[in-house]
This record gives sequence, structure tokens and C-alpha cells, in this order.
Amino acid sequence: MKERRSSPFMLSETQAALVLLLPFFAVYFCFLVYPFVQGLWISLHDWNLLKVAFNPSAKEFVGLENYRRLFWGRDVEWHPLHRPVPQGLGFLMLALVGWGWLRWRREVLFVAVVMAGILIVGWGFHLGEDGRWFDRRFWPTVARTVTFVALTVPSIVIISLLLAAALNQRTRTMAVLRTLFFVSQVLSVTVVTLIWQIMFSPRQGLIANVFEGLSLEPLTWLTNEHLAMPALVITTVWWSIGIAVMLFLAGLQDINPEIYEASEMDGATAVQSFFLITIPNIGTTLLLVSVLQIVLHFQVFGQSHLMTGGGPNDETQVLVRYIYQTAFRDSEMGRASAMAMTLFVIIGLFSVLQFLLGRGRQ
Repeated sequence: MKERRSSPFMLSETQAALVLLLPFFAVYFCFLVYPFVQGLWISLHDWNLLKVAFNPSAKEFVGLENYRRLFWGRDVEWHPLHRPVPQGLGFLMLALVGWGWLRWRREVLFVAVVMAGILIVGWGFHLGEDGRWFDRRFWPTVARTVTFVALTVPSIVIISLLLAAALNQRTRTMAVLRTLFFVSQVLSVTVVTLIWQIMFSPRQGLIANVFEGLSLEPLTWLTNEHLAMPALVITTVWWSIGIAVMLFLAGLQDINPEIYEASEMDGATAVQSFFLITIPNIGTTLLLVSVLQIVLHFQVFGQSHLMTGGGPNDETQVLVRYIYQTAFRDSEMGRASAMAMTLFVIIGLFSVLQFLLGRGRQ
């Protein structure tokens, strides 16, 4: 019998893998890498959107000037105890790092040093007697965005974990409840904001009716400077818990039931089993949910834009909405791109810190 010859067009395993990966790399480059590089390039220019649209040569290379105007101002000073509480906390963290240098994992040490540096250095900058920031709205907007994330992410993680633990039973009722909790996730941001605008309405909203039933004055949630941000947080938590519950359920169902049976035989209560068995065994899922929620909610836009328009008095202005206004209302694409790059760095920093802390617990 004649031996069968291999075709000259047959690919090796490596070549076949590269061919199969080529569509992914093409899409990844076109929709992620290229826009990122282009945004970085635009951030280095004085780039007026309308002028460049009619005359591509109307842009002017300014280097890091857009970043300087974001982060700096006139007559800016730094003092090690300008804000004693946050900076004192930073110095305390450095002292703890020195004490735990040989006891703690290096990932935890790195996170502590970075956080201490941010507290000490960041809170130390302030304006002199005649000083002013070049962009007065940027830092307050960053602070409000961080506040929104700090209120939203822990709430989603805690509530969704407790709901997942309660729904982790293979019954028909629990299956129906899982579906109901997930329904909010499939709604668009427009529908969600419309629902909660009606809910928060001081005249016709459900919350106002409850207050009237209790003989209390209804609250003007969306026009009150102190209540507008909590209203956005409540709306976002209600909208976002669905996917987090599903992820936690997947993690809970991966835990061997025999571990719970053994702990029950040893006399462990339900609360003890939750903290000593459940939490340690879903560490990876907990990390995944936390990072996903941080990344998503730093990019919040729709709730602020549709429910409050960034008001009242900029109290719900978030960074993505400010970038949108700077780019398309003010036509300052260079400055908007610089803010977008800053947002990328902030999200990346929080994600890296979260992963390092997760590794430190393992």
C-alpha cells in the first residue's frame, strides 16, 4: 500500500491556533487597542471637535498640557498635615507596614504602601492664598464618583451575597425567586431610571405615598443636595444585584455539601458556617464580583444623566458625564481624552489593588 502523504497546506497546531485567534485579535485591536491609542494621542493635543471636523490640521500638539490643567493650578502648595485625619491615617498605615514588614505578605505590604502614599501625598495638596485650580470641577467630580462607587459596590456585594445564600436551595420557589431577582438586570438604564424617577416623585411616587400614610412629609429625593446621591445609589443597587446574585449562586453551588454536614455534626451554627466555610470557599467569586462592580460603577453615566442631570448643584455629577460634556458640549476633545485616560488609570489602580489583596488572602 502507498503511504498517504500529508498535504503541503496542512498547518501545525501553532499555526492553526494563530489562524483561529486571528478574528479575535482583529476585533480586539479595532475596537479596544486602536481607540485607546487614538484617545491617548488626542489627549496630547488641543483638539477642538468642531474645528478638526472641518479642518483636520486644526489640532495643535501640546504634550502633557491637558493633564497639567487637570491636576494642577496656580499657587498650589503641599503640607504633610494639611488634612490631619486622612494624612494621619496614611502615616499610621506606613507605621503598620514597618511593624509588619517581616510578618505580612508582600502583596499586602505593597497595597498598604500605595494607599498610604495616596492619602499622605494626595490630601496634602491645597491652594495658596491666591491660588485656584485650572479645572475647578475635575477633582470634586472625581471625589463624587469615588463616593458613588464606595457606597454602591459594598452594598451590592453584601446584599447579593446574602440573597444568594438564602436562594441556594433546589426548590421550585427558589427558582422563581432567582428569576425575579435577575429581571432587573435585563432592563435598560432608561427604563430603570424612569421607574425610579416615579418611585422618588414627591407627588405620585410609592415612597411618597408611604410617607403620607405615616403622616410624614414626602422627601424631594432628586432635587435635594443631600438625598440625590443616595437616590442614585439605591437605583443602581436595585438594578445591579441580579448578575451578582447569579455569580454568587454559582460559587456557592461549587462548595462541597459534605463540608457543611461535617460542620453541623461538630455543632457549628448557621452563622459560624457562613463565615468559616462559605466566605473562605467563595474567595475567587467574591474577588470577581468586587472587581466587576468597581469597573462598572466607575463608568456610571445613565443614572446621573437621566435622573438628575448631574444636579442639584453638581452633587451627582460623575466623571463619565463630565467627560461627555467636555467632549461633545464644550468640543474640547483633548481635555476630555485626558480625563478618560485618568479614569482608565483610576480603574486599573483599584483593580490591581483588589487582585493583590485577593492574592494576599490566599
